[in-house]
Amino acid sequence: MNRYPRNMQGYGQHAPDARWPGGAKVAVQIVLNYEEGGENCILHGDAASEAFLSDIAGAAMWPGQRHWNMESSYEYGARAGFWRLHRLFTSKGIPVTIYGVATALARSPEQVAAMKSAGWEIASHGLKWVEHKDMPESEERAAIAEAIRLHTEVVGERPLGWYTGRCSANTVRLVAEEGGFAYISDTYDDDLPYWLEVGDRDQLIIPYTLEANDMRFATAPGYITGEQFFQYLKDAFDTLYAEGAEGGAKMMSIGLHNRLIGRPGKLAGLKRFLDYAQGHAGVWFPRRIDIARHWAATHPHKRIERPSQMTRDRFVERFGGIFEHSPWIAERAWALELGPAHDSAIGVHSALCRMFRSASEDERLGVLTAHPDLAGKLAQARRLTEASTAEQASAGLDALTDAERAAFQKLNADYVAKFGFPFIIAVRDNTRATILDAFQRRLSNDRAAEFAEACAQVERIAELRLRDML
Repeated sequence: MNRYPRNMQGYGQHAPDARWPGGAKVAVQIVLNYEEGGENCILHGDAASEAFLSDIAGAAMWPGQRHWNMESSYEYGARAGFWRLHRLFTSKGIPVTIYGVATALARSPEQVAAMKSAGWEIASHGLKWVEHKDMPESEERAAIAEAIRLHTEVVGERPLGWYTGRCSANTVRLVAEEGGFAYISDTYDDDLPYWLEVGDRDQLIIPYTLEANDMRFATAPGYITGEQFFQYLKDAFDTLYAEGAEGGAKMMSIGLHNRLIGRPGKLAGLKRFLDYAQGHAGVWFPRRIDIARHWAATHPHKRIERPSQMTRDRFVERFGGIFEHSPWIAERAWALELGPAHDSAIGVHSALCRMFRSASEDERLGVLTAHPDLAGKLAQARRLTEASTAEQASAGLDALTDAERAAFQKLNADYVAKFGFPFIIAVRDNTRATILDAFQRRLSNDRAAEFAEACAQVERIAELRLRDML
């Protein structure tokens, strides 16, 4: 099967109503990453020092050496930044989700105690704050298991949320296969949670953010001042709040790091934003686990038969009659690069139409001639397909007067005599009167123009059939 695994469709233009508690217009979810003590360091058994997400300009890894400046920059986050943020969030009554690197948590017992005392969620941020992209699958699976074991030992309960960050292409699948996580956040692809089918497991995904994130203080292009951070968060909040007021409530994720936003000049921008957001009615400040529980209760997953996952025989059985008596179109469509974007009426229609349009003129003519005359002999003999019977009945063509039937029969004969294929129109878009008008108008077309019009009508009929089916 030639299948494309990426999902470019998502919720599309019809996102669900989040139905946040209390009718909130937006859910503002704050993550505080706790990585200090879990970063690359030869003291931790790593080959080199850390080089990622610090205020050290142009930092590079030092193989086989401790990087004293890098270590002390991370230590600032644990020693000072964390406590400044702890005071800020507890004073405002805002609960947060900790993305806790297991080895970092193990080296910070006082901070863990403070997180638990505040009622914060402590989700897993993996075993170590290192790259996973080149890890063999077996090694990454073992690291996930050890992260859960150590987290449970240090915190007193297993994590229910997961975010690796520096992940591999296998991470989400491996974490889902572990089977114990209420949500995974290693994606950045939506403003709402969604369900991902991983084998037999329905795994909730709560997307995260790399832009409403203080990491931009340490990357280019990025923020220089707390005011810039505040303005970006405010603009994002205002947009989402307005969408929520119109019935499209979304989630706003904010990513923070102790060693970055915990610096006084940067924290001032965050504090301004929290004051601003708390000044609005209808704002929910949940932990990520609260969002997961709400979504699972309010929007439980329902599996459907997905066209992109059908066998060839099932695909043809299901869609072989969409184009009248032309199962070859479905056979060819199944061989296309199908994916999640084709698991809808629009998606299947696109695949089928591509094969119809790329067919030879003789093949397309065969599709046209497979269509019955309107109100013709096959209809009178009740020998139409079920779909054609319903379509002709929708315009009242099964209840014509003798005069109307005679008019249709003459027009049918004139049309076929001129063009060599039957008159085709999406009758469900029409009435008897507009069908007769179209008949007479289109009889004046030349054959090329009418062939193109008939093909367009065939595609429209297919679209309507698929909407009924899917």
